[in-house]
Amino acid sequence: MHIPDGYLAPQTTVPALVGMVPLWSVAFRKVKKTLSEKKIPALALCAAFSFLVMMFNIPVAGGSSAHAVGAVLIAILLGPWAAVLSVSTALLIQALVFGDGGVLAFGINCLNMAVVMPFAGYAAYRSIAGNSRPGSRRNLIASFVGGYVGLNLAAFCASVEFGIQPLLFKAADGSALYCPYPLSVSVPSMMFAHGLIAGPIEAAVTTAAVAYLAKAAPELFAAAGIAPQSSASGSFWKRYKAMLIPLVGLVVLTPLGLIATGTAWGEWSTDELMKRLGHIPQGLEMMADKWGALLPDYSLPALGSGQAGAVGGYLLSAVIGILLVAALILCLSALVIKTQKGKTKGDATKEKR
Repeated sequence: MHIPDGYLAPQTTVPALVGMVPLWSVAFRKVKKTLSEKKIPALALCAAFSFLVMMFNIPVAGGSSAHAVGAVLIAILLGPWAAVLSVSTALLIQALVFGDGGVLAFGINCLNMAVVMPFAGYAAYRSIAGNSRPGSRRNLIASFVGGYVGLNLAAFCASVEFGIQPLLFKAADGSALYCPYPLSVSVPSMMFAHGLIAGPIEAAVTTAAVAYLAKAAPELFAAAGIAPQSSASGSFWKRYKAMLIPLVGLVVLTPLGLIATGTAWGEWSTDELMKRLGHIPQGLEMMADKWGALLPDYSLPALGSGQAGAVGGYLLSAVIGILLVAALILCLSALVIKTQKGKTKGDATKEKR
């Protein structure tokens, strides 16, 4: 679902990027109001979780692959606006450092996975969960449905974005300038992979995580207003070990993402597209591969191209990625908190006067 550069026209990607700016602004304001300073590490850990689960590519019939995102789980824990920030941060690091998703397509990828997915999934979750206790049977059913609905609606949006390109943008000879596949191909291809494979896995991951955290760290649900906040105290490890332990486990298991050798639908390189089509659309060729990622495809060339090198590269990429994602979240949060404290201090000074 990570749309690379070149598959969508600038007339599609640029407005999406511009449109995301006010949404990010609103997300910052909402998170600043709803999340306490003590909950910021949870936001960073959720962003790291989203980054990691997107590294687990799942084989799909036909030689393709798909992956989970984790956006609905974050929305359940911290609210959908927090999910906007968490998933957007993960997508930014993926695009800039690992070449996973286009830089120009960053806005449209955020729209699909960081906005549509958490809000749609969370709406489905809330409609079923009601006031049920986190971890209860009704709540877990709601988590499953929310994860499934969120991922598939995001995939549907991506499939439409792909499919309208041949209709809207044509070369002089009538051929497609960007994505060459019409809606009749893009929609069933995307929805097959996500409706039958990735969707159920996303739903299962969301449900399992909610069940686990409801028992191990119920206070994490407090930020979304679902459960009363407990007085978690002590060291960072003690307060967040319920999240840290699974994250470490995911890092160790990330090489499993190498099992799926096929590229996800719509994420092919120009070389792969040439093999499929026998040509590369003119606009796509002009826009593709312009950004030189530092660690392309989660690999470290210095480790070699063998299996051991691939596994080592994937593990190191996972560690580097979560550190960068968490650091970016914490830096942004520090700026928000500093601004918030400065405003509070200013208001207090005015009252004294």
